[in-house]
Amino acid sequence: MDTTQLLKGVLDLAVLAVLRDEDGYGYDILRRLRSAGLDEVGDASVYGTLRRLFQAGALTTYVVPSEAGPHRKYYALNAAGRAQLAQSGKVWAGFAQTMDRLIGEEAA
Repeated sequence: MDTTQLLKGVLDLAVLAVLRDEDGYGYDILRRLRSAGLDEVGDASVYGTLRRLFQAGALTTYVVPSEAGPHRKYYALNAAGRAQLAQSGKVWAGFAQTMDRLIGEEAA
């Protein structure tokens, strides 16, 4: 199965989930997604998702100076982002249950 197509549909949810407990900058978010098991996620996809979520009002940003290079732009969930995460999480859980049921029926 081509997981890249599945990933396109859930990348917003994955990024919001990664930011739930800790703010992060672009590369840090990418690293956290990959270490969580989303190895095939692309750099451009994550940066595009961050820009889109910010423009949609789900994220806030702030800049932190860096001694070893350029300043880093951090992303954080705001109230709208937390609400989107909660709603999208419910939708995903229902979808996953349906798929588990369908796959379980096929296996039997």
